[in-house]
Amino acid sequence: MPNIALWIITISGDQSINDIATRLSAEGLTIRDVLEEIGCITGSADDATAERLKKVNGVVDISPDRQIDIGPPGADETW
Repeated sequence: MPNIALWIITISGDQSINDIATRLSAEGLTIRDVLEEIGCITGSADDATAERLKKVNGVVDISPDRQIDIGPPGADETW
């Protein structure tokens, strides 16, 4: 069974984000959020699907979504 991961997709600003989201969904991305203000779409897919999504017209970058813990206020370590 393929490993499903969360992805952040950065899109170009020359096309409708909703049109790109529709194309990504058709290629197998399960859309989580469409963040129009910052030009990103988040969703889940396996690694093979993520590779295919890189070729969708309007996609600039695909990166894994990682948890970040900045720790409590005043903490020495933030990662």
